[in-house]
Amino acid sequence: MSTAKNTVLNELEEALAYGSAERRIKTLRRVTDLFVFGSSHFSGDHIAVFDGVFGHLIADIEVSARETLAQRLAAIPNAPPKVIRALAFDDAINVAGPVLTGSSQLDNVTLIESARTKSQDHLLAISRRKTLAETVTDVLVERGNREVALTVVQNTGAKLSETGYVRLVKRSEGDDALAQSVGSRPEISRQNFLKLLTTASKAVRIALETAHPQNATEIRHAVADVASAIQAKAAVASRNYAAALVLVESLRASGRLTEGDVEAFARAGKFEETAVALAMLSALPIDMIERAMVQDREETILIVAKASGLAWATVKAVLLLCADKGGISAHALEQCRTVFNKLKRETAQQVIAFQQQRRASPLPGD
Repeated sequence: MSTAKNTVLNELEEALAYGSAERRIKTLRRVTDLFVFGSSHFSGDHIAVFDGVFGHLIADIEVSARETLAQRLAAIPNAPPKVIRALAFDDAINVAGPVLTGSSQLDNVTLIESARTKSQDHLLAISRRKTLAETVTDVLVERGNREVALTVVQNTGAKLSETGYVRLVKRSEGDDALAQSVGSRPEISRQNFLKLLTTASKAVRIALETAHPQNATEIRHAVADVASAIQAKAAVASRNYAAALVLVESLRASGRLTEGDVEAFARAGKFEETAVALAMLSALPIDMIERAMVQDREETILIVAKASGLAWATVKAVLLLCADKGGISAHALEQCRTVFNKLKRETAQQVIAFQQQRRASPLPGD
């Protein structure tokens, strides 16, 4: 190996000093062969030497040569880090792609930098990695196009943050394929699942009513029934929901369930516990409370809260929970407070009673 190495290094010196582009490419192949076949035995110092050599050789050579190098180095765990980074940031996706998708030498900081600055093709290559951290997928979901977002969601090795899910749920409206993929991920929170269900149901209703306007009423009821069934099925399957139900029911059975529990659950970000506690205190169906909590309109929460006799501090905590990572502005909160204070409890109770009656026996043409 040492003889071969010395021969290649001598050839390298001549190629760098006097060689044409063609000779540089030939030398690059020789150096690449030397590294690939001996990579498992090289020390850190040896790899640093190769890093410098590769760096000199890839300067000003054609794309096809860089592409070949990227393909050969991408799968090597101890590939020279500097040249791997250079290849990852290459504008040519045929060069950057293999490394962005396959190299374990790229850390999350580098992947994030690439995702923030490079093309959609580069983002797509990153989205295909075997594993992806939440910090990386946050950028991919925020900046990536539909193909990137869909690839991230369908990548079982990709971890998604709550912020990522909020963005994906919003992007899924009107996109059945994306909605189905987002909703199929086993770790999606119940809150995000219900928000996704709300927007997806709306998209289905609009599509069906457009195609069959004469049956709009029947379609609305059919879609509502399907959504309720899916929601109920999701509730049964949700471990968090089951645990919340047991906890809140025990509080109610012992006479210790109060409005303070609703506020405490909401401030702690416990969606299931908040929904169950609010449903029990208001004597309203859990699915009605959950739908109110995942809708974009705050008025429904205000009506339920007023009808239940909740104080503004509790209502504010619930609104902040419902807003989740999307946030709610101070101005919007102040508007909600004004509406809540003006709303009479009797009026809110009448609205709730009407909605319950409507659910029990829908009117013809409703």
